Amino acid sequence: MDHVARRSGLDPADLTGFYFEDMFIGMKGVYARTITETDIVMFAGISGDTNPMHLNEEYARATPFGGRIAHGMLSACFITTVLGTRLPGPGCIYMSQNLRFRSPVRIGETVTTTVTVTGLVPDKRRVLLSTNCTVGDRIVIDGDAMVMVPARAIASEAAE
Repeated sequence: MDHVARRSGLDPADLTGFYFEDMFIGMKGVYARTITETDIVMFAGISGDTNPMHLNEEYARATPFGGRIAHGMLSACFITTVLGTRLPGPGCIYMSQNLRFRSPVRIGETVTTTVTVTGLVPDKRRVLLSTNCTVGDRIVIDGDAMVMVPARAIASEAAE
């Protein structure tokens, strides 16, 4: 059985994510994106985080990183991409997130985000997940999250 959730975000059927009843421990959602100069500049503009570590090569070269790095939260945002579009997908509510930033990401590196179901709380429709971002074999962020997922019965009652 394929444990990887596949959602394109383009098909109208994708407007409804997985229902709580569809979720199982071990289920995964994945998203990958290569970080560009434009991503960093746009993220700085939207977030207001204009730390020269991200935007000024001369400044960043004199730091322990030896050059510019992407905002940690830029990579962390890919977790919400998975949660909101792939697993569980549209309709889930992000309730909590813990993050540990392990390694910097640089322009041109591809961040692969994997979210894995680690627990289910049926009476509250909560799903517990491990959340990991990697560049190749290097872990750049790890953590865990909790989301609330709609139940099939509740969704069908709302449609009536």
